[in-house]
Amino acid sequence: MRHFTQLLFLALPFLSTARPPSSSELTPLPLVIWHGLGDDYTRAGLKEVAALSDTINPGTYVHIIHIGDSASADRQATFLGNITDQLSTVCDQLASEPILSTAPAVNALGFSQGGQFLRAYVERCNFPPVRNLVTFGSQHNGIFEFQECSWGDFVCRGAEALLHAGRWSNFVQSQFVPAQYFRDPADLDAYLENSNFLADVNNERVLKNATYKENLSSLNRFAMFMFEDDKMVHPKETSWFAEVDLESGEVTPLRERVIYKEDWLGLRELDEKGALEFGTLKGEHMQLAEDDLVKVFTEYFGPVEVDIPPVQSQPKVLVNQEDL
Repeated sequence: MRHFTQLLFLALPFLSTARPPSSSELTPLPLVIWHGLGDDYTRAGLKEVAALSDTINPGTYVHIIHIGDSASADRQATFLGNITDQLSTVCDQLASEPILSTAPAVNALGFSQGGQFLRAYVERCNFPPVRNLVTFGSQHNGIFEFQECSWGDFVCRGAEALLHAGRWSNFVQSQFVPAQYFRDPADLDAYLENSNFLADVNNERVLKNATYKENLSSLNRFAMFMFEDDKMVHPKETSWFAEVDLESGEVTPLRERVIYKEDWLGLRELDEKGALEFGTLKGEHMQLAEDDLVKVFTEYFGPVEVDIPPVQSQPKVLVNQEDL
């Protein structure tokens, strides 16, 4: 079985062959993909994923989100930058893409941190609107431990060095991407006061954003997948919006948390209509089997019936006889 190992990141459009649909046929919606930490759009992995999506659902147009205009810039942006600014860039990027902006909706697939970023896209702008959102190993409830850098990974180590300035400092919260979804349950006051990203998109502050709830609850389906042996994301249960006690290891499932009971984000509303789904995948973080991807593309990104307005004929041009 072939694996797509460490599909943590990527960007830039990958175009599949698009066939203009007729008004009577089913057609796959465009697919938007947001990568995770440390990858870049030159990697073959996500291009293989894009090709697979077109194989499973022929005619799928795939757009892989990119922050930087080069491989190095795109990869660096997964470590360094302001997520709020990056989201604004992505909102403009998708809205200005003709095929996406003219589609009735798009589907969305988020790898690792790209999952919570796509969810934030739905909450904050959602144009073009997302129909089905699928996330793999994403940090929806944040992390309470930073990923260790590998030896020789200078970009990662440079970003990690920012933590010495203090994880809640304005500088770190505006420049170090993983710090912006850091969440320590034992230090919630500092988190709520200083978090640049996650506390806002999770609607955890006293003043709630009604648009976030309205947009997220408009999804047709929201599927969250967790990797059983995930050792990179701490805690792994964050993939399901669960809360984990650092000392005891006790897990509080989403349905037992106040964010669900008071429905700050519309997750309970999604759940009550059968649109919120929790999936488990074998293996470590982002070790995706092709079979798993095939199931996801078939289950969530298959063709849908789309109303296509009839082509209007060109109006006749009336010419004054005197002009002939």
